[in-house]
This record gives sequence, structure tokens and C-alpha cells, in this order.
Amino acid sequence: MTLASAPIRGGRLNTRLEWQGAEFLVLAHLLIEGIEAYKPYVNHPGYDLVALNPNANKLARISVKSRWATNRAGHFPLNSLDCDFVVHVALNRGERLNKVTIDTSIQGAQLYILPIDVCTNARSMSNKMNLRNIPNVERFESNWDLIKKFLEA
Repeated sequence: MTLASAPIRGGRLNTRLEWQGAEFLVLAHLLIEGIEAYKPYVNHPGYDLVALNPNANKLARISVKSRWATNRAGHFPLNSLDCDFVVHVALNRGERLNKVTIDTSIQGAQLYILPIDVCTNARSMSNKMNLRNIPNVERFESNWDLIKKFLEA
């Protein structure tokens, strides 16, 4: 385990660098896919990234949600629906059980591009998301075309 992801008070994992890295990972994927995008450096409570099509004068607000642990990758809180897409990044950096890291084997990251209406329908009453509640969730994995189509004129 690296120092950056060492446990902090109460056994909670400090994953600040990892979640910031997840935002830049999504930004990199958007740019590689030919989608103009940027990370606003002013805090916006509902979204983390902005993708745009200046020719069509359209933009997409993107909230990035990440999970460090492989065994918790499909679960995340979603308090705000003030965005157009939620990109869930399963970092798959190890496994945790009862606030203790039990496995540090690393797998490749998985990214799910979820339109906000899909999240609205799958979110629980306690504002929690579980990818298992989304029918055919695999169709959203690395599906950057959803954002491309949203930005079309």
C-alpha cells in the first residue's frame, strides 16, 4: 500500500489522490475520444468535468464517482443529480473488509458512462447507486459514444 492511500483516523482510507486521478483519467479518455473537455478549477457541487461541442454550442456536465476497492466498485453515493452524465470509475486497487485492506492486488480500471436519467431511475431512496440495479449495465462500460451523441448538433 502506498502512503497516499494509507488509512486515516477511524480506519477510513485516504484516497484523495486516487479520486483526483480518476477525474483526470476520465478527462484523458474524453480527449482521446476526440471530445473537447476540461476540468473547471472552481468547485461545482454537481459536476467535475465539462465536455463541449463549440460548433453546436452544447455542453455536457459530468460527475465523476470513483471507488478504490474492487469489492465495493459497484456502489457509490449520488447526492446530486445536477449533471448530464455520471462516470463511475472502478479503480480496482485492492479489497477492503471492515475498514481493513485485505488484498492489494491491482486490476485495470473500469469506466461506466451513465446518463443522468439512468442514474435517476437506479438510485435508491438513500441516494446510493448500485450498478447491479441497472439492467444490462455492461452496455455503459467505456461507451463514450453516449457523450458524443449528446453533444451532436
